[in-house]
Amino acid sequence: MRKPAQDIVLQQFKIKEPAQLLSFLLEKQVRKSRNAVKSLLAHKQIKVNDKLITQFDLQLNPGDRVAVMKYNQARKRNPLKGLTIVFEDEYIIVIEKESGVLSIGTDKERTKTIFNVLNSYVKARYNKEDRIYVLHRLDREVSGLMIFAKDEETQLQFQKNWDKLVLDYQYRAIIQGQLDPPQGTIKSWLTENKNHVVFSSSFDNGGLEAITNYETVETSKHYSEVIFRLVTRRKNQVRAQMNQQKHPIVGDKKYGSTGNPIKRIALHGQEMILAHPVSGQKLEFKCPMPKAMQQLLKEKKHS
Repeated sequence: MRKPAQDIVLQQFKIKEPAQLLSFLLEKQVRKSRNAVKSLLAHKQIKVNDKLITQFDLQLNPGDRVAVMKYNQARKRNPLKGLTIVFEDEYIIVIEKESGVLSIGTDKERTKTIFNVLNSYVKARYNKEDRIYVLHRLDREVSGLMIFAKDEETQLQFQKNWDKLVLDYQYRAIIQGQLDPPQGTIKSWLTENKNHVVFSSSFDNGGLEAITNYETVETSKHYSEVIFRLVTRRKNQVRAQMNQQKHPIVGDKKYGSTGNPIKRIALHGQEMILAHPVSGQKLEFKCPMPKAMQQLLKEKKHS
């Protein structure tokens, strides 16, 4: 069993009034500049109630304990392949998944997955008996935010109360053409054939009802950037619905795209708001849309 190296406390404070973490650290002048304080968070040198925190807008409450730690070289570990850890505590791990990596194993591939990388990480960092638990997935060529549980009880909570715990999950996509109207709701019914292709129908054909809210953010001659919020959570829901609307997601040849200029599907899980399954604390996460997707709207000519 491996345990993380012990941290050395440089400064410690007890919270007397509600405050946001970054504002509190600036007020206490733990470093000379705002950027230096943010660097403490980025380098995992801040603990709140003995837990490492990187979230600058964490809400502090009276009685909380904030500590500034000496830089711990042991925390400068090698990047995890295919993902970046955005948030972690004893109950959950939130990560940003890269495009091109499977979320979980398939019959053909069981090792090169996000699940396997995170499983190996918690076993090496904490205890060989530890493991992670799947809560949802993203398709291989889709990037963005994912959340995993670190115990069965937390997994069960999410399975039973997903809509109460995941307050918002927002996808960004670059689609072909422009949706009319530019914002609204798509309601359809989804069926899947034997080749695992999902078809979206505008009438009830006995399939699964699928509801998606959408909003166009920006348009160019050929493409549009669109926000999608899923009311229902169905396999390939947005991808199939955009194919039905004749505005497929760029690069999604399985669902109607005529080209693949950035060598991936232009779909990204960009924002997530959670109610922590134990504390109830509101947690907000954002990861910018990949540059390759952003660049599509700037191109003068599209292939």
